[in-house]
Amino acid sequence: MGFVVSKAIGNAVARNRVKRRLRHLVIGLPSPFVADVVVRALPPSFSEPERLTGDLESAWRRAFARATC
Repeated sequence: MGFVVSKAIGNAVARNRVKRRLRHLVIGLPSPFVADVVVRALPPSFSEPERLTGDLESAWRRAFARATC
């Protein structure tokens, strides 16, 4: 698992907070097979943290659905 959190998110404290949230959320996501995944955080991920869970889960499902087809 890799995370890309650009400076557009904010300062180092904000970027690290987003990375910690993403790491915590990814632990609970089901993975149908072994894969290397890179997650790119967009600027609203810090200013609207309540959306982060839903956005990550839906992107995770879409990515693995595309990979299995």
